[in-house]
Amino acid sequence: MPRPTPMHEQASIVVFRFSAMGDVAMAAAVVRDFCAQYPQITVIFVSRPTYQSFFSGIRGVTFHPIHPGTDHRGGRGLYRLFRELAAYRPLAVADLHHNIRSRILAAFFRLGGIPVQHIDKGRKEKKALTRRKQRILRPLKPTVERYADVFRALGYPEFTLPAKLQKQSRPLPELARRLFADPQSAKIGIAPFAQHAAKTYPPERMETVIAYLTKQGHDVFIFGGGATEQQAAAAWEIRHPGVTSLIGRFPLQQELDIIAHLDLMLTMDSAGMHLASLMGVRVLSVWGGTHPYTGFLGYGQRMEDCIQVDHPNRPSSVYGNKPCICDGKDSMELIEPQLIISRLNALGL
Repeated sequence: MPRPTPMHEQASIVVFRFSAMGDVAMAAAVVRDFCAQYPQITVIFVSRPTYQSFFSGIRGVTFHPIHPGTDHRGGRGLYRLFRELAAYRPLAVADLHHNIRSRILAAFFRLGGIPVQHIDKGRKEKKALTRRKQRILRPLKPTVERYADVFRALGYPEFTLPAKLQKQSRPLPELARRLFADPQSAKIGIAPFAQHAAKTYPPERMETVIAYLTKQGHDVFIFGGGATEQQAAAAWEIRHPGVTSLIGRFPLQQELDIIAHLDLMLTMDSAGMHLASLMGVRVLSVWGGTHPYTGFLGYGQRMEDCIQVDHPNRPSSVYGNKPCICDGKDSMELIEPQLIISRLNALGL
């Protein structure tokens, strides 16, 4: 249980989640709920500076950046970070990452008498879900609930997750206002890319879906990716009037502002799903080598909005870093564009 705090002090909890983007976005949604239910607690969230925008507008959060390549590099740097965080005089530490860095930091806090709880990642259950033989295909605990369990273990057992989308009100960036000028057209975001091939829908098939949406008169916005993906999105932009690529055009903070104004997001099992979820936007998600049963479905999203095929070889991995071959084809190849279009039709798009 957290130690008592003098009445004149604002109690605080240090929370670690350094990466990756989707995981930090999920953690931000959980922290938002925690701060709403426990306004007397300040959350000191420790992550990479890039992700600070995820916590914009969440009352009760102080963002503290970690600089693992410079100021907080190595053991000496982590001790420096510990001293910075100890200055907040936290009641407790919630380790939502549980990697080498967070374990070292946690050890420093424990030596100082500060209670620490860490996430149970459920590795054994996830291994059973993805192994080739004697696979146990069942829904595992959602990652956001695993995060919430850490707070419960720290002495907040009544903390609950509504697990409902919470539409965020954000102003459109000045340069994006013209893109939303037509009030009659639906605004559809698409995040078609992912870090791993097993999580990426074939681009030529995605273009079929994009062509369908633009022919219906919808405005389509492409999110996420590097230089290679930016070129592919620029080509779609040229070939299909109504498509706008936002890759590389707006900082992350403004991308979130734009996402908050979408009617729907179509994504892979990727960070795009979690960014839209954080903004309270409904997502149709496409799953190939991974599976929503692993617990990484976006916060507040629906299982019926997951587009996938049933096959005994799925899922091949938790993170999409292994090929997923089903009947001699990559599992993504088994998802016909018409399957996605049919789901869009069912939503009136």
